[in-house]
Amino acid sequence: MTSTQDLQTVVAEHDRGRVVAIDSAYDVDDRNTGRDVVVSASYSGVLPARFVADRRPRAAIGLDCGIGPEGAGIAGLWFYEALGIPAATADVSGVLLGDGVDVYRNGAISRVNAVAAACGVVPGMSVADASRLLLTAPPVTRAPDEITNRTVMEEGPAGRAVVCTDSIAFGTPADRDANVLVTAGHTGRSSVPYLRKFRPHGFICSDGGRGREDSGVAGLAIVEADGLAGATVDARTAMMGDGLSSYRDGVISARNALAADCGVEVGMAARDAAHLLLFR
Repeated sequence: MTSTQDLQTVVAEHDRGRVVAIDSAYDVDDRNTGRDVVVSASYSGVLPARFVADRRPRAAIGLDCGIGPEGAGIAGLWFYEALGIPAATADVSGVLLGDGVDVYRNGAISRVNAVAAACGVVPGMSVADASRLLLTAPPVTRAPDEITNRTVMEEGPAGRAVVCTDSIAFGTPADRDANVLVTAGHTGRSSVPYLRKFRPHGFICSDGGRGREDSGVAGLAIVEADGLAGATVDARTAMMGDGLSSYRDGVISARNALAADCGVEVGMAARDAAHLLLFR
């Protein structure tokens, strides 16, 4: 472990660059541009992310600081994502605030943005392992419409599977009469053309907060006539636009009669509901 000046500590090196620990996000500088993974002991809100992103490091890891109201402690993840910068947060409960080296040594990843996830970083990974992975992984460059986060969560009979993706619009011909799609857009009438186009074996979307006259779940009844069994998760329990969150965190808020016939109930965990739809 070596120090460079007083505000940055190099904790790992590779021919691609370095992992540099800093106590404050404001300690990032031009030395880090285009080459370093910066591990900071600051929170990962938009304000510090602006300062770090201005130097365009290879990747950034900060603290979640309890996440807080409206996700303010981790909101910088999506600021970075929009700029194509891999970023993650460490669980604040396991580290010393204001000590970047301690975050590197003892931190555990709590949240990641899509760019970091594409590099293989996952929650629960140590900050040391995540930062070294971000340093050595080849950069992943994809157009926005290519980032669908399509992930197989469970396999079932006859080649069927539970597949997470961030929008029902990201269904594919392979899903037709085969897969249960767990997605993260609302289930209003605009979802219906996509459900009819891909005709999944079953589906779970978000209720989008339901809206006036329950418009956020209106698609459930419409596609029931097409023989499609489906349900929604409560938007207060899972992140909109994140299919993996729908699957992992979501709680069923509504279902159509075909899903009810499979045993899907309001209040059930989305992963359990998806399993029932898979074996319908």
